[in-house]
Amino acid sequence: MGQEFDFSALIGSRICHDLISPIGAINNGLELLQLTCPDGSMEMELIADSVKNASARIRFFRIAFGAASNQQVGPQEVISVLDDMYAGTRVSVVWGPQDGLPRDTVRLAFLALLCLETGMPFGGRIEVSFAEGQLVMKGHADKFTIDPALWGLLEGAIYEEKLLPAQLQFGLLPHLSQKSDRKLSIVKDENLITMTI
Repeated sequence: MGQEFDFSALIGSRICHDLISPIGAINNGLELLQLTCPDGSMEMELIADSVKNASARIRFFRIAFGAASNQQVGPQEVISVLDDMYAGTRVSVVWGPQDGLPRDTVRLAFLALLCLETGMPFGGRIEVSFAEGQLVMKGHADKFTIDPALWGLLEGAIYEEKLLPAQLQFGLLPHLSQKSDRKLSIVKDENLITMTI
């Protein structure tokens, strides 16, 4: 029997890999332009901010939706990705693990971040910790907006609707958690959601 491949994850990795190079080239070009025109214009700043945002999202998505392995991802890399991803947003993320984690574990954390972020349209803070082999994500917000059907998916309920692309994390997180023999549990309070994987 032939080797099985996770084509969806490989496609995600390939797209992110192929997009990051031209975005990096655009950023390098902008830096050269800024050296020749040090005054800078609002247009240049807008382009630079857009390139930085696109690069951050691709780096984040490459881990969240790309092929995963037991390869270690160091805390500095994770913090760099998260700082860039959430810069200028209403959500702040505090990454607590001090040691490297397997890429597939970081992928689960990033998918959980996307779920929590979806429930925090007015902003909030997410704290990530890792102890005794478990990821713990604590989302703090003054107000959560929770779609019970989507969040039910995380707890094993059947979702009657068709998942939209922006909701992918709600289907993928429980699937990958189960596939890696991890239990996903959620505790919801008024101002705190705790996800343990």
